[in-house]
Amino acid sequence: MASALPKRALLAITSYSGPFYPNGDNTGLFYPEALHPYRVLKAAGFEVDLASETGTYGIDPHSIDKTFMSDEDFATYNDANSEFTQKLAHLHKASDLNPEDYGLFFASAGHATLFDYPTAKGLIKIAESIWARGGIVSAVCHGPAILPSIKDAKTGKSIIDGKTVTGFTDAGEDVMGLTNPIKEFGLVSIQQGAADAGATYKSPAQPFDDFSITDGRVVTGTNPASAHSTAEKAVAAFNAL
Repeated sequence: MASALPKRALLAITSYSGPFYPNGDNTGLFYPEALHPYRVLKAAGFEVDLASETGTYGIDPHSIDKTFMSDEDFATYNDANSEFTQKLAHLHKASDLNPEDYGLFFASAGHATLFDYPTAKGLIKIAESIWARGGIVSAVCHGPAILPSIKDAKTGKSIIDGKTVTGFTDAGEDVMGLTNPIKEFGLVSIQQGAADAGATYKSPAQPFDDFSITDGRVVTGTNPASAHSTAEKAVAAFNAL
């Protein structure tokens, strides 16, 4: 079936860039959670487009850190002419794109996704089209915030109903001191959102371990360290169709 699907991926980016952290910092795109999947998808021969709901984005400053980024990542980040930097600079608005152009959806992350992904109609429409045509829907870290809203046209339920998924853990939120902000902003954690959508949530042994899961055509990963492996599994799932 993969041969009937476009070998083109939509890499979703959060459009929220605003207050979240207790120290007053904004949240936004967690940069390596988009860069690492982008590299994997390109290496696998995919054309890759980047889009947010509004066509705008901001970077979470906490993600530009040696904890999460290699020297190569920093080189890309600091190179205004790199392909990835140019893709971000000319970010698409999701509603301007043709959903049928894509065979794989990958939701990158950042806590910002908790704000905009659940109601990001343009991104959701693309993911639903990919799903209906037999393609792959994948997400990492807080990217699975979009999954409960992506519906299977045949059942009317979320595509993760009855699936086993992962994503950033509630334990991880506690470690980072971000459980209270999530509650204060009226947001839904990844674990809670998965449970509400009828999914079985599975966590790694430790919140920041590299951990990703494939369940049919849904591929999910837990945290920044999992972005690469999640994308690799999404490619493998696509190739197995």
